[in-house]
Amino acid sequence: MGRTYFVEEAIGQYLSDLSTKLKPYVTGLLIGQCSPQRDYIIRAVRTPPKEEQKEDNISPLKLASVDEEWITTHASQVVSRMLPGGLLVLGVFIIATPELSKDSQNALRKLIFSVEKSFTKRRLWKPAEEEVSDRAALQICSATKKIVCRTYDVRDPKSSAKPADWKYQSALSASWLALDCTVNVNIHIPLLATSLNHDLEKNTKNGLNRWSKQIEDSVFLINGQVKDDDTEVLEGQKKLRGSTQSSTQVFDVKVLTQLSQGSSHRSTATVQVCSGSINLKGAVKCRAYVHNNKPKVKEAIQALKRDIINTLSDRCEILFEDLIINEGPHKKNFEREYHVLPQRLFVPVPGSSVMLSDYKFGDEADGEIQERFVEMLDQSVQAEDIHIAEEINTVFTSSFDFHAVDICPITDNVDDAQQKQVTKVTLLLKLQQNMGVVIAAAVAVFASIFSFNYFSD
Repeated sequence: MGRTYFVEEAIGQYLSDLSTKLKPYVTGLLIGQCSPQRDYIIRAVRTPPKEEQKEDNISPLKLASVDEEWITTHASQVVSRMLPGGLLVLGVFIIATPELSKDSQNALRKLIFSVEKSFTKRRLWKPAEEEVSDRAALQICSATKKIVCRTYDVRDPKSSAKPADWKYQSALSASWLALDCTVNVNIHIPLLATSLNHDLEKNTKNGLNRWSKQIEDSVFLINGQVKDDDTEVLEGQKKLRGSTQSSTQVFDVKVLTQLSQGSSHRSTATVQVCSGSINLKGAVKCRAYVHNNKPKVKEAIQALKRDIINTLSDRCEILFEDLIINEGPHKKNFEREYHVLPQRLFVPVPGSSVMLSDYKFGDEADGEIQERFVEMLDQSVQAEDIHIAEEINTVFTSSFDFHAVDICPITDNVDDAQQKQVTKVTLLLKLQQNMGVVIAAAVAVFASIFSFNYFSD
């Protein structure tokens, strides 16, 4: 038996409008959430046209000319900027004229695997074995409005199409559950003296990869309680009879990072000579959504973990892109520099309790955010609907959104006294490698000499 997709009713009208406006075909993404029992589609978003298509108001005449790279890039941008925890690109769609219908499934199959491959490259977490790996390929005939939905298993490159049900439902995500938390970040990433080229992006990603494992091993308190993975999130919550409210039920989550990995993991201290470091410090606002059909704690916590990991990684990626645009691709190595990472903001989905996300730098105007939502998600946004999640207070010290990169490598003119101190520490470490106290003291000395801080006001 194939999977069943429950689809927000408004999506039907959106797809119907696209079929009358854009010919001979249009492609797009299906956004939602999957669970072991059923899948939910809450948004469909068309692929933004390229500049030449905007000018001519036409699409290529053959599906063989579908721009796979352009569609994949759009999907990556949507996932990295716009989707909070719990929301995924669950598939792709094509609306095509009857003449192109025969080629539609082949085009959809290629797109599904291409999009999934791009996600796999950039994410810092691994899907669990039991996770749903089927993705939807939706084909719609622009003339007859006939819908054909099939799925492909993205873990199996040789998988064949399986039939799936496509069912519209009103107010599908009007009362989904939200999990909110603020995570304090203080990540120190050393830059080895033996490295000839201190590539900021590469070193940052390596450091975030190690940090992501700490998040995976953390303890999560939901409304102050540790809950068993297989219990329902709503267990013990009072239900409002006859309630049709679209407001979100929000759960406050605290993240407790473990100081050690337990007795089964033995840790060995390593001392390395460094010429500098990258420090990420601040507080990030994280949010995840889960469906309201008896969601398990395990599903909810997993969605929030991934949002925590993604939001910091995505902000760094956005910063690197901004540096390349403003300073050129040659800007790979840095002397002493300080950069503020972008703030997170949220925008409501019409008719839903779910909010989509984006990021903005301090000098970006609301108009730029509004343009991005139109381009990326085909959604008009009013300025008053843009909710900044992390406030910056220019007078008082605030932990919100003061994320920075401060890189300061060791200069060549280190004085003799410091050099002798470094040599003495190195010798002590070689003689007493197994003495934790000595190692800790040595690391402290190294930090005082070599570190350059990524700090928060």
